[in-house]
Amino acid sequence: HHSAAVLMHWVRDAFSPRELSGVLAATSVCFDLSVFEIFGPLSWGGHFILADNVLELAALPGDAGVRLVNTVPSAMSALLAAGGVPESVETLCLAGEPLPRSLAERVWQLPRLRRLLNLYGPSEDTTYSTWAEIPQDVPDPLPIGRPLPYTRAYVLDEQQQPVAPGTPGELYLAGAGLARGYLNRPEETAARFLPDRLSAHPQDRMYRTG
Repeated sequence: HHSAAVLMHWVRDAFSPRELSGVLAATSVCFDLSVFEIFGPLSWGGHFILADNVLELAALPGDAGVRLVNTVPSAMSALLAAGGVPESVETLCLAGEPLPRSLAERVWQLPRLRRLLNLYGPSEDTTYSTWAEIPQDVPDPLPIGRPLPYTRAYVLDEQQQPVAPGTPGELYLAGAGLARGYLNRPEETAARFLPDRLSAHPQDRMYRTG
């Protein structure tokens, strides 16, 4: 619950009351994106609009008031192809898959879009770990952005030491959003949740994303 509360505080700082007044909740509760869609708006006086899946967005009543859509890039591509994004949508949050630059450029052709966010994060770090605002002049390659508040991101070598800028490495995540581990799977927990040697606090851990 603590890690989810940390995510909700980021929601408050990152999104306006207008955006949170109409969040589409179309992701299965078995998928971590639903934590953002349901509890994000409810935590700060907003509303969510239920749909069985995001492809039903176009079938919602015209006055549904969906302002923010949070989904995976492949679903957004299908929505665009079907002309299924209503004019009420002003903010798009895309996560769960790599965001192609060509899709970002298509998204920015929506007439009333104000914000496009590229988000990254495994379930082990409570939905989102990094975020980037993608401008209309879409960069190449697209960044996954900077860590959320109270999140740390490291790019480390095989000895778990920081690599130099521009050097390939493996991404590790640490901070307040980290899960305790995998339920009843101690060996896998030990292999993925490791001591955070870069932290000043010896009890801290980091997650090896792979």
